[in-house]
Amino acid sequence: MKLSPYLYISPFFILFAIVGLYPLLYTAWVSLHDWHLIGGQGDFVGLKNFADVLQQPRFYNALKNTFSIFLLSSIPQIITAIFVAWMLDANLRAKTFWRMGVLLPYVVAPVAVSLIFSKLFADESGLINTLLTQIGLSPIGWHADSFAAHVAIATMVNFRWTGYNTLIFLAAMQAVPRELYEAAVVDGANRVHQFFHVTLPSLRPTMIFVVITSTIGGLQIFDEPRMYDTLGAGGADKQWQTLTMYLYELGWGPTRSFGRASAVAWLLFLIIIVIGVVNFLLTSRISNSEGKATKKGAQA
Repeated sequence: MKLSPYLYISPFFILFAIVGLYPLLYTAWVSLHDWHLIGGQGDFVGLKNFADVLQQPRFYNALKNTFSIFLLSSIPQIITAIFVAWMLDANLRAKTFWRMGVLLPYVVAPVAVSLIFSKLFADESGLINTLLTQIGLSPIGWHADSFAAHVAIATMVNFRWTGYNTLIFLAAMQAVPRELYEAAVVDGANRVHQFFHVTLPSLRPTMIFVVITSTIGGLQIFDEPRMYDTLGAGGADKQWQTLTMYLYELGWGPTRSFGRASAVAWLLFLIIIVIGVVNFLLTSRISNSEGKATKKGAQA
């Protein structure tokens, strides 16, 4: 057996084991103990930390906020990224300039984006409310109202990540064989029909990848809601506190329960795994059903 292929890929797995797998397992060990900041490992409590967290209304409030912000950001983000990538895939002048331009928001630091958008969405003197007042509409309580706060935070996320996903979709679009488009043109399909019947079906593996990565990133959101106001506590009523913010509060707040914070981290990890498996099963089922339909059409 040749060892060279395994040696080539071993650095990744060694690095992952050190900075990924070990912290994950260590967090699981901490979640089973009454862990102290200074004293370290305390008594073994089993699943008590998980039970305590699941009995807290704050946990479910943070879970609801996390999913709300995740859905408000991921769905529009993916749709917009596909559309922008489709436009960039056309024969534009200065294509390199436009393609690099969509990535610029991703380069901006998350803290800077959060500070800028928190001023834009300020309740009293924000630019958005000023424009709404000038056109005769009532200002929106971007910090007081829970849904409005989620929309504002989701806007920050979309600003940073839409361009990044756009380039991923653009690369996938450029890998689609040009013969498929030529055949569609011969059949009389215009650009819209080509997009829905050639481009989108060819993007399915890339869409699965982007959906999974967006799910992982969206459920772990921290920087944007943390910097949305000066206190960084998720609002007066915790109306935009996410699971990661709740985790941070448990670990470094007044109680400083590392065991409970680790329990929240593992619950979030399990939630992400479940959603990832559901996404994989759904997309696999769709792909299999379409493959069977194609075979039946070919046989007919």
